[in-house]
Amino acid sequence: MAKVKTRYVCQNCGYISPRMLGRCPNCGAWNQLVEELEPQKVIAPVTPNFAGETKQPVKLSEITFNEEKRVHTGLTELDRVLGGGVVPGSLVLIGGDPGIGKSTLLLQVSGQLEQTGGQVLYVTGEESASQIKLRANRLHVQGKELFIYPETDMNAVSQMVQQQKPDYLIIDSVQTMNIPDLSSAIGSVAQVRAVTSQLMTIAKQQGVTVFVVGHVTKGGAIAGPKILEHMVDTVLYFEGDLHHNYRILRSVKNRFGSTNEIGMFAMQDDGLKEVANPSEIFLEERLAHATGSAVVVSMEGTRPILVEIQSLITPTLYGMAKRTTTGLDHNRVAVIMAVLEKRANILLQNQDAYLKATGGVHLDEPAIDLAMAMAIVSSYRNLGLAADECFVGEIGLTGEIRRVNLIDQRIKEAAKLGFQRIYVPANNEVNRKNQHQIEIVGVRTINDAIKKVFKNQR
Repeated sequence: MAKVKTRYVCQNCGYISPRMLGRCPNCGAWNQLVEELEPQKVIAPVTPNFAGETKQPVKLSEITFNEEKRVHTGLTELDRVLGGGVVPGSLVLIGGDPGIGKSTLLLQVSGQLEQTGGQVLYVTGEESASQIKLRANRLHVQGKELFIYPETDMNAVSQMVQQQKPDYLIIDSVQTMNIPDLSSAIGSVAQVRAVTSQLMTIAKQQGVTVFVVGHVTKGGAIAGPKILEHMVDTVLYFEGDLHHNYRILRSVKNRFGSTNEIGMFAMQDDGLKEVANPSEIFLEERLAHATGSAVVVSMEGTRPILVEIQSLITPTLYGMAKRTTTGLDHNRVAVIMAVLEKRANILLQNQDAYLKATGGVHLDEPAIDLAMAMAIVSSYRNLGLAADECFVGEIGLTGEIRRVNLIDQRIKEAAKLGFQRIYVPANNEVNRKNQHQIEIVGVRTINDAIKKVFKNQR
């Protein structure tokens, strides 16, 4: 067997050095040279594909399209986030904070997948087999075709995959796996990149569906090189507050489905339970007629959810007004407050503003502008909004209410949850053929919206 050679590549400019240097001689960047495996030279001009046939260019018009066959995981919320189920031969990366429930989710999924007739190989680099067994007993996972393999050597894992020939491979976690040929430390950039490349080869050449757990940094991004997220087929983030039992699984990349799709779970003693209607969870503790509270119908992927936006406007005690947001974009809130001050003559420059999206969800689409504005005006004037009203609309810098997408789905979801009135952009084309059991109020400007919402209030 040929000796494996390594090299050091600058992550800033791509300069290649045969030895480790503190500073790149080419671009002058410090601590950017990372050890990588030196690629082997390929003698053949063309390479055969997985079926053993030589690759040749094919006309686009002659390519036949076969819809990807999906396997249901047994968890409807996970299937939704994945785009309808697991695609065989795909590589799925799941990231999240420590203790959020990534291992619990994958162990539950493993138990569901082996019940459908598939064989699962669960490779754990962080826990022993007995620890996995204790968790499996708590989750009521039998695991007749679920094999636990405590190992961190990626070469040994590849050999075991060749021997076992599983349908699904779970890696928990990618930062604990290593390739002995690399002298870099476990979890380093070079190790993570090489391990992921080898897992991609297993997934694509052997048709094994691979789930990979990835740690996250303090900033919330998956630890390791950014190329890690580019290499995999799907990237899922498991979000939530350790002080609450609700968890949100969010898709940020999916080659086989839509992005920004979310699934919601509740962490209980016997594992994760699916939440079929997240809107009820987000609104269940809302106070009726509370000031500074407005409900928005937001789209998360293809799912409409209703979320309460809360605002607290108080006179500032210092020279500079304070702006604090939770679950909302700070710059977007600043723009909305500037528009209200300029176009609606609401003096906010001497007011502290605290805004949040309840339920731990993060909202970043333009359709939440109108709800934020109404929550700010409600708190500023100390006037409560009706409990059966909700809002959808984007606000422009001139104070106009601009149209949003998927308006019919939003209206239908609001009506299903019992809301009696929804304020939408007047220019939005609403399908009148749908008999919505809700009053639809069109607004053109921010002043028009304020007048209609607070017409019966002083």
